[in-house]
Amino acid sequence: MNTNPIALITGASSGIGLELAKLFAQEKYDLALIARDYDTLKRIAENLQQTYGVQVKCCDKDLSISCAPDEIIQSLKSEMIEVDVLVNNAGFGWRGDFANMELSDALEMIQVNITALTHLTRLLLPDMLKHKHGKILNVASTAAFQPGPLMATYYASKAYVLNFSLALSEELKGTGVTVTALCPGPTATGFGKRAGFTNEKNLGGVLSMDASAVALDGFKGLLKGKPLVIPGWKNWLSTQLVRLVPRTLPGKIVKSIQQKRGT
Repeated sequence: MNTNPIALITGASSGIGLELAKLFAQEKYDLALIARDYDTLKRIAENLQQTYGVQVKCCDKDLSISCAPDEIIQSLKSEMIEVDVLVNNAGFGWRGDFANMELSDALEMIQVNITALTHLTRLLLPDMLKHKHGKILNVASTAAFQPGPLMATYYASKAYVLNFSLALSEELKGTGVTVTALCPGPTATGFGKRAGFTNEKNLGGVLSMDASAVALDGFKGLLKGKPLVIPGWKNWLSTQLVRLVPRTLPGKIVKSIQQKRGT
């Protein structure tokens, strides 16, 4: 790595993570890309290096394994790589009744969506504070604003990401380090296929956005140090309306929507 600032991005092999990698590379950030598929990462790295003249480190780690964050940071330190921007993008969902969900799948989701994100943030934050600069982007979801029957664990995990991020943002005011929660609505990323939707086109409807548009909103918000970014005015409006209705009503609405999406 050279003297360019460095961004570490998890879940960088596709979707929002890949689009963010492109944006950082355009702005001459060197990259440390994390995903499970090394061959895909390698192809992405070669393309980014050739196109933008940046350096890219590939790290094929599975964040569902508890030791992965430690191993990632140890690998970076062994090469004297100091991270300026952390993007916690990796995450996945699962659709269905919680009682029918494999326990291993539920715990894996919590490990990836919550624990690994928290772990990486805690490992990198002290150095950012010491240098009095740094940025963290945590990818949550509009799902964070209400309960999600038929995707209970996923919605709850994103509520953690949102509130964790907002709390850190407030804690870190005046330190030179900022934390941004990116809360996209339905996004064309392949998320629906892994989550178990029978027809991924049903995932977002009129609220669906392209991953590139979501990434750009998140990137701009991160650079400005915004605590919260909700891409798309319709998505923003949906998160505000939730606050105006009885606490139990959003769950009923989400349940109805999820039932329709599964058909």
